[in-house]
Amino acid sequence: MADVTIRGAGIFGLSIAWTCAQRGAKVQVIDPYGAGAGSSGGLVGALAPHVPENWNAKKAFQFDSLIMAEAFWFRVEQVGGVSSGYGRLGRLQPIADTRTLELAHKRAETAKDLWQGKADWSVKPVSEMGGWCPPSLTGFVIHDTLSARMHPRLACAALVAALQTMGVQVVASGEDRGQVVHATGVAGLLELSEAMGKTVGNGVKGQAALLRFDAGEVPQLYADSLHFIPHANGTLAIGSTSEREYDAPDTTDKQLDDVLDRAIRALPLLHGAEVIERWAGVRPRTKSRAPMLGEHPLYPRQFIANGGFKIGFGMAPKIAEVMADLMLEGRDEIPDEFRSEKSL
Repeated sequence: MADVTIRGAGIFGLSIAWTCAQRGAKVQVIDPYGAGAGSSGGLVGALAPHVPENWNAKKAFQFDSLIMAEAFWFRVEQVGGVSSGYGRLGRLQPIADTRTLELAHKRAETAKDLWQGKADWSVKPVSEMGGWCPPSLTGFVIHDTLSARMHPRLACAALVAALQTMGVQVVASGEDRGQVVHATGVAGLLELSEAMGKTVGNGVKGQAALLRFDAGEVPQLYADSLHFIPHANGTLAIGSTSEREYDAPDTTDKQLDDVLDRAIRALPLLHGAEVIERWAGVRPRTKSRAPMLGEHPLYPRQFIANGGFKIGFGMAPKIAEVMADLMLEGRDEIPDEFRSEKSL
């Protein structure tokens, strides 16, 4: 008999399963579509922090999770023997104007306190950052050492391998046993919205591309509102769009062509790089934009973990910890902003 049933094998479901199994629980993971079948099977994998100012519980939670990530993924890889593609290599962001430059300097000061000396946010001249650094109109970039890269598909595969080593399989169907958590992404938010008669959350489409371009062990970039993620396997992911309105959830179109054009303008050294994959998927976004955690609004004595949207992989280690605390030990450490009732 399982102590915990996880419905949904995206990044939230798999991470919660892993953390519960690490604590000795008997776990079953149920997903009719398999592991990483939704937006968790994407390309980009930008684990990047919110700006270090106007601090709140959401930003503090994300910071803790990003700090936890290195040990979390090291252990997953150690047990399962499969690389997740994780690497805390930082991020560069071109600074476009003097106002943004002044703001970046102020944030460098607030980061010293808010980031507790565990990571840095600094302003650097482009001339000091090497050939990978993108052009900047001011001649300066923001360099943070907290951001990390992640290959979403590899991360899901690494979790599946580690869970299998511990005797946990992802199965297509099964009965609820023990504590139950629903980590069902967009489908779960739509189910809630229909039952409540109002929008609780929805899906936001994203389009991204994968290029054959080996940038090496360098920081990710954020330029012209695009993420550039150099993966460990010699590819480069670029994305993504954010589409609230769309006809087809899993097809790419001219919006991705525009992303690629902007990417080359922002980083000219990509000119001529081969596009080896175009990807589209729909990410779960709650009305509050924060993850939805805690008691499930529809299923008494069951739980929910949903709403990863753009920050799911970065939040996953900490979310897995607080959900395991709640289900296995009855200890509720969920921030008020994340509580399921706040999203209704």
